[in-house]
Amino acid sequence: MPKLRDTLIEFSVTPLGVGGSVSGHVARCVKKIRGSGLPNELHSMGSIVEGTLEECLDLLKSCIEDTLTDAPRASVSVKMDVRPGQTGRIRAKVQAVEEKLR
Repeated sequence: MPKLRDTLIEFSVTPLGVGGSVSGHVARCVKKIRGSGLPNELHSMGSIVEGTLEECLDLLKSCIEDTLTDAPRASVSVKMDVRPGQTGRIRAKVQAVEEKLR
C-alpha cells in the first residue's frame, strides 16, 4: 500500500546576513521543492508542500542546509497540518472555502 501524503507544510526559509535581495536564495530553495516531485504551491510568503511527514521534514531540512551554505544564518517559519488517512488537501482546503464563497 502506498504511503498517504497526509501532511501539509507551509514554510519559508530566509537567508540572513547576505545583504540586499534574497530572491536568488529563495529561488534555489523553490527549485529544490519543485524537483522533489511533491505537490506544491509557491506564494508571496512561502511555499506549501504536501507529502508524508518524513518527506516534508526532509525537504525542509534540505532547504535550510542549502541556505546555510551561502548565509551565516537562516530565519525559518513553519506551519504544519498532519492528518493521517487524508491526502489531496493542498487544493481541497482552498476549494472548500471557495465553494462557501459562492
